[in-house]
Amino acid sequence: MAKVMRKIIEIDEVLCTGCGECVPNCAEGALVIENGKAKMIAEKYCDGLGACLGHCPTGALQVIEREADDFDEAAVEELLASQKKPKIEVVEPTLGCGCAGSHMETFARPTPCQTANKPVGGLPAAAGSALSHWPIQIRLVPPSAPFLKNADLLVAADCTAASYAGFHQELLAGKVMMMGCPKFDDAESYVQKFVEVLQTANLNSLTIAIMEVPCCGSMRGIVKEAMRRSGITPKSEEVVISTRGEIVKKGPLGL
Repeated sequence: MAKVMRKIIEIDEVLCTGCGECVPNCAEGALVIENGKAKMIAEKYCDGLGACLGHCPTGALQVIEREADDFDEAAVEELLASQKKPKIEVVEPTLGCGCAGSHMETFARPTPCQTANKPVGGLPAAAGSALSHWPIQIRLVPPSAPFLKNADLLVAADCTAASYAGFHQELLAGKVMMMGCPKFDDAESYVQKFVEVLQTANLNSLTIAIMEVPCCGSMRGIVKEAMRRSGITPKSEEVVISTRGEIVKKGPLGL
């Protein structure tokens, strides 16, 4: 494809924190998060209008004029159509050694009587785990998992459970969970997984729990992008936890 002189988005990788806010705000679907940084899929998908600029909290995006592949509207339409198609779920086999890390299990919730008779005081673990199923990693949970049907889903960044002391009792109780790291895992695979979950599970609600650090904010962008692609927006909430283990923000997940 011949190069032409035109306006196009430039991404400053030093300033980019990988928060993902730009991804759902690119109408052409030209941006993704890879290895913790925003990337342009290809020059032909960027129209150079800069609609994503105002959503970048660090100013890592700017419109410049340079030689680039010409904007291809037909290619953009094909890209957007492909992004809406769910990928086939790959089921990981149980290892020969008997390690069943992806084997699905659903745990019975304790009865009110059992809960009332738990010991008071002592170690924090006495309060009990609110976990109701296995697996919990985003990459391992199949969208067709029975525990996802009509569920209240908690999408939690890995560090939240270790940082917030009331994680089980205040955030996880009564919910099913999918957990992962938006910085070190593949963001696009997460988007595809959540698109499939939204399309098949008929969720009652969706809550995301993330840390206040910028890179963790890309989980917000991932979930928003999945909602955009699927066209399904369940009742949603966002909980942000500080590095000192305190809730610093709790409210609706704005789209």
